[in-house]
Amino acid sequence: MNLNKLLRKNIAELKPYSSARDEYAGEAMVFLDANENPFNEPYNRYPDPLQRELKQKISKIKNITPENIFLGNGSDEPIDLLIRAFCEPGTDNIITFNPTYGMYEVAAGINNVEVKKVSLTEDFEINVDAILETVNPDTKLIFLCSPNNPTGNSLDAEKIQKVIDWFDGIVVLDEAYIDFAPGKSFLPKLNENANLVILQTFSKAWGMAGIRLGMAFASVEIVNILNKIKYPYNLNILTQTKALELVEKTEEVKKWGKLLIAERAKMADLLKGFPFVIQVYPSDANFLLIKMHDAKGIYHYLVERGIIVRNRSNVHLCDDSLRITIGSSSENETLLTAFKELI
Repeated sequence: MNLNKLLRKNIAELKPYSSARDEYAGEAMVFLDANENPFNEPYNRYPDPLQRELKQKISKIKNITPENIFLGNGSDEPIDLLIRAFCEPGTDNIITFNPTYGMYEVAAGINNVEVKKVSLTEDFEINVDAILETVNPDTKLIFLCSPNNPTGNSLDAEKIQKVIDWFDGIVVLDEAYIDFAPGKSFLPKLNENANLVILQTFSKAWGMAGIRLGMAFASVEIVNILNKIKYPYNLNILTQTKALELVEKTEEVKKWGKLLIAERAKMADLLKGFPFVIQVYPSDANFLLIKMHDAKGIYHYLVERGIIVRNRSNVHLCDDSLRITIGSSSENETLLTAFKELI
């Protein structure tokens, strides 16, 4: 893969903004460089623009060097930055499959980049030949989501690798739900695949959706490009501080994951028993996609009872389906009770 050939010319020539905190390394006692207010510590100080301490902690958990880590305001930030860096507006395109996470298409639309959609098979698997046939000289990025949202299934690892091997652009593999899946992450394969970018998040298994922290793992060259075009202080001090606290609780996070996986299995089994449920699709994520009679009516019935699920009935291949997140035991029981009363 020729990264310089993929990169937009104006991005390659861009001189990035250099913040005050970019211009020194190490510890300091007196900060008189960034026009900050000396009062109200520690919130008066700009955060580390490269999140060095947090990346060191994450690198130990993920067994990957800090130089291969980009941290963003949710996974949405690296998705947007990748499109901005490599796709010329009005000319280039990205490929996604259908159905999948909607932000790939939204980010492309904001950047005036065409989206080519390739349908999943009836069992929600990727069609590698169809993807590669859709590629043209202006295709810069392919987005794969595994486990996929909203279908919940993991994609076949051999098929993912085949796309990575055959595509002469960048493959973005979104692993937001990987902690709930029996299959392994592609992270150990990162150094073998220069065109691979892996997205993960603190929003799901880590229970930190509210602090908006996403991770992108990629080659040093790609990470440097993302750092070049991001906003100088893209992660605020509150996010970094809270994340530093919570990354020390890896054992507790693993317990949460095991509890949610057990609840997922229990819910899948119990939901199959309702007469209006047609199919509960297998899931490797923290949610279930359920095909049912009158999904729209049941959705509004639940809303009236203060129970919010996601109606996916208008999504390709998901006709008459609700996506239901696995909650706590009590939350799941509330849903089941509402279904029993509906009968």
